[in-house]
Amino acid sequence: MFKKILVANRGEIACRVMRTAKRMGIATVAVYSDADARAPHVMMADESVRLGPAPAAQSYLVPELILAAAKATGADCIHPGYGFLSERESFARACADAGIAFVGPPPNAIAAMGDKIESKKLAQAAGVNVVPGFLGEIADTEEAVRIATDIGYPVMMKASAGGGGKGMRLAWSEQDVREGFDATKREGLASFGDDRVFIEKFIESPRHIEIQVLGDQHGNIVYLGERECSIQRRHQKVVEEAPSPFVTPAMRKAMGEQAVALARAVGYYSAGTVELIVSGADTTGESFYFLEMNTRLQVEHPVTEEITGLDLVEQMLRVAAGEKLAFTQDEVKLTGWAIENRVYAEDPYRGFLPSTGRLTRYVPPATRDPYQSVTETYRPSTPPVEHQAPRTRVDDGVVEGGEVSMFYDPMIAKLVTWAPTREAAIDAQVAALDRFELAGVGNNIDFLSAIMQHPRFREGALTTGFIAEEYPEGFHGAPADPALLRQLAAVAVVIDLEQSHRVRSIDGQLGTRPAPSTERIVTIGEHRFDICVDGYDGGLLVNIDGDVPLDVVMHWRPSQRVVVARIDDVELAVRVARTIGGWKLTARGATHLVRVLPPHVADLTWHMIEKVPPDLSRFLLCPMPGLLTRVEVAEGQKVEAGQPLAVVEAMKMENILRAERPGTVARIVHAAGDSLAVDAVIMEFE
Repeated sequence: MFKKILVANRGEIACRVMRTAKRMGIATVAVYSDADARAPHVMMADESVRLGPAPAAQSYLVPELILAAAKATGADCIHPGYGFLSERESFARACADAGIAFVGPPPNAIAAMGDKIESKKLAQAAGVNVVPGFLGEIADTEEAVRIATDIGYPVMMKASAGGGGKGMRLAWSEQDVREGFDATKREGLASFGDDRVFIEKFIESPRHIEIQVLGDQHGNIVYLGERECSIQRRHQKVVEEAPSPFVTPAMRKAMGEQAVALARAVGYYSAGTVELIVSGADTTGESFYFLEMNTRLQVEHPVTEEITGLDLVEQMLRVAAGEKLAFTQDEVKLTGWAIENRVYAEDPYRGFLPSTGRLTRYVPPATRDPYQSVTETYRPSTPPVEHQAPRTRVDDGVVEGGEVSMFYDPMIAKLVTWAPTREAAIDAQVAALDRFELAGVGNNIDFLSAIMQHPRFREGALTTGFIAEEYPEGFHGAPADPALLRQLAAVAVVIDLEQSHRVRSIDGQLGTRPAPSTERIVTIGEHRFDICVDGYDGGLLVNIDGDVPLDVVMHWRPSQRVVVARIDDVELAVRVARTIGGWKLTARGATHLVRVLPPHVADLTWHMIEKVPPDLSRFLLCPMPGLLTRVEVAEGQKVEAGQPLAVVEAMKMENILRAERPGTVARIVHAAGDSLAVDAVIMEFE
């Protein structure tokens, strides 16, 4: 086995690999850019080496710097994680030439599968179903338009070397191709150093299913079940689960055997993923098509680990060291259900715009140690699976006070829950998301909770269009049913009474604790509740609008950010923040502004003057921190609704800003090349 490993990556995946390495007794080396000098993966490692400036092209993407760090520290193997150099054939060869083991597949397999065009040709030649499309190189936009027209709309334009949702554009018309082809080429060149683009038919109502494969250097290859990755936004996965609620045992076997055959055809070993697309309209589930093979560890690998009991990082290390797989296909068992939510630094209330800044608060929900020997999870002495309690796992690489940088991917953490059934795993996700404290940057926690509660998700009726179809007007918080509003009103009253008691205790001039029976008026948005609170030895009885009282047991102290209340013997976790004149309570995927007032004060609130927000419709504001790469109009030019005005690049993605209505450009404030803050004025209209 190896003695020292260098992890050629950052953030969550670097921490993930190091935890397994440490458990196996392998010393660890971290590499870092200037932006990551005090990052958790650097603090976790036994040694660390600076690579260079913050941009990945000057640090994490420079093979020579990585290899020099490995030689300087005496590392005998390199794990690339995912992204960056993980699927670059030349880097795997350079490791071999330097006498350092590459923890991943052989270079020829990376070359065969890493090129999306060539991999589809190989799959087609091997008799694997591929999506109809054009697999040659496309010279320019005019040729792209001709090809797309021949295939038939809608089509998908993809960067040949793309991945992670980058370098992809869906085109429903010729105009979409003309607007998106060059942007796809630029994204491919910027992110992967390759501007080739191919076009294929877009399968409508598609489900995204992927098969995890694992092989050794002795010709043994197995598949470890499937993952459902259909919940996506802009082709970037948001929720993953294993197994899939759609896949039958017969489908699993067929998909798995095809994936193994494809891996065997290219001499594959280590962990890899074969991605497939299945039409949701196909009730038989027999028509699945090869999309691509990712020759690396996937972001969503934890859900496979949770249902198989295997540590995939450990398996990769053992394979790279020349060991045989310790199990056969017949010994692979799928147990229970696992779901992973990706917690991103993005604001779903503002069109999912990326967010950067400092994490002023970061407290993930309580977890077990996900990096213990996972194979021990299902040892014979454990209870039957149906009697096992749900468990929570958080894979992250951030800490409170750390910075979410504009230079790298916006993912903060991966929240994983396992339970005996899919329904229980979903419920565990909702409970964990309610307990996830994150502040300082915009985040998608509310949105993830809303998905977990959505009836269509819970039914398993998934497609890659789920988010666009269910949130066509954007996300505005999960809807709260009357029962939840009553529970939040009860929590607000108890919090407010405790806060009032603290004030009385400090100044000593407002009397003692309120009488055993206290009346309050609670407003939550347009909803008003008349409440009477009575105390008893075990907690409080909260009578709302004269209905059956709620039995509330909770312990909250001022400044406590999360309170767990037991209401009629059911737990509800609520994130709490003080606001001017009230409270901000967040639970079950939405934030509610709550006011708690004595009745005689509440009756006077209608006299308050409502503050009208300023009119900003005359300005084009930058919706996110980023680089203004192009300005498409000039001062004095008339524009129409929907016309492109400017392009802002953020988190390696181009964002086209369009006119919301007709008008005339009066003034252009910023020029191409300027770095902009969120809400910076780009131009003004007459």
